[in-house]
Amino acid sequence: MRLQYKKAATGSRYQNSQFFHCSARRNVIKPLLLADIGEGITECQIVEWFVQPGDRVEEFDKLCEVQSDKASVEITSRYDGIIKELHYSKDDMAAVGKPLLEIDVEEDEVVVAGEGSVEGKAQESPKIDVSETTELQASPVLGDSIEELPDTLSTPSNSQSLQKRNNTATPAVRHLLNKLNLDIADIKGSGKGGRVSKEDIDRHVLSTASTSTPFKNEPTPVAVVVAKAEDRMSRFTSIQTQMFKTMTRSATIPHFLYTHTVDLTALSLAKTRYNSSPTNFKMIDTLPSKLTALPFIMKALSQAFAKFPALNAYLDSESPQLIIKGAHNFGIAVDTPQGLLVPVIKEVQTHSIISLAGEIGRLSKLAKAGKLTPDDFNGATFIVSNIGSIGGGVVAPVIVAPMVGILGVGKVRDVPVFKKDEHGVKKLVGRDELILSWSADHRVLDGATVARCAEEVRTLLEDIDVFSMVLR
Repeated sequence: MRLQYKKAATGSRYQNSQFFHCSARRNVIKPLLLADIGEGITECQIVEWFVQPGDRVEEFDKLCEVQSDKASVEITSRYDGIIKELHYSKDDMAAVGKPLLEIDVEEDEVVVAGEGSVEGKAQESPKIDVSETTELQASPVLGDSIEELPDTLSTPSNSQSLQKRNNTATPAVRHLLNKLNLDIADIKGSGKGGRVSKEDIDRHVLSTASTSTPFKNEPTPVAVVVAKAEDRMSRFTSIQTQMFKTMTRSATIPHFLYTHTVDLTALSLAKTRYNSSPTNFKMIDTLPSKLTALPFIMKALSQAFAKFPALNAYLDSESPQLIIKGAHNFGIAVDTPQGLLVPVIKEVQTHSIISLAGEIGRLSKLAKAGKLTPDDFNGATFIVSNIGSIGGGVVAPVIVAPMVGILGVGKVRDVPVFKKDEHGVKKLVGRDELILSWSADHRVLDGATVARCAEEVRTLLEDIDVFSMVLR
């Protein structure tokens, strides 16, 4: 600060001219909008908040995780500042393009005061709200001498806002906390980022009981209170909401079901030979630990579609007309902690069985980790549901429009069958077999077409030598 004095014409008192220049902090509250994270997505579910009002964040810090009907995405901050307000709670549905939260952003503002007297122009100097900034303002005291005044402005403590509350937990854990009437803030979480688990609650309850319950030689009889079972509402997740909408549309499709049994004995022997070789999987880095029957089934399906292209098509019900799809893009149903997801393997007709196995493994890992992108779900022309990975035989899979078919794969089972030897004598032998269940849209596909396609797939899977010769 620079002070200049001029002697007044009417007396010996000094009149001052004050010039000063300082940079102040101007706080601006800005909304942070939920950006468009994929084609056709209009809303997302708030999975978890990483911040709370009062927390200080920097650019690119994680704010929250959202889940659309296709993938989960972490939203990061575009500003440095302090969180003022969250517009949604956990599990709420947030609209794309609407504010997620309000953030107090600090911006630089230049303040310059001109010439004037203490009695007159001092009152016209720009004022800086000390409650909104932490910059120091100096007030000169004029008279016969100038004395420096000690700083009287203290910086507000941000210790509370800098400490983010480690109170993250799954809905099941929060339900247990409510049932036990516990405060999550009293429990030290052992998970990532301080996440509280059921084991943390058990340790907390045991430690509290051991320190608060006195030892007694004789147990005191207590009345056994049986909690009354109560109904509760279970809100749909974004994935469940999308499944509800999709299956509601599918209910208008007239389905018919075709099932048949396939002998996989020869294929199982070929898989065993390949899986037992220590050198086979060193050829490609993206391969899974072992081959399963699924890539063989998908490749046989693609081979059959070359003869029966009407099953690999979209139905335009408005025209109506059938759009035969050139690419064989097969969706594979994957069971994940978030629900059923159907990522798509593109251009199956160009894959080998080995590369198909690698793609199945890669997409399954991403699905279970919640790391699939919206592009991983696009473009399916046919769906294969491998319910056999869990169990079961015959299933009745539901078609997803505008596709006209879907295949359900049952569990491979070792079953006893009678087989004739070279002398015509029947002998009881073991056989690996599974059941394939086909659902087709009866508006455009008749039973004979589906049956012929299914028999083509069965022939390829049962005779592995023929299968290997016709592969493209």
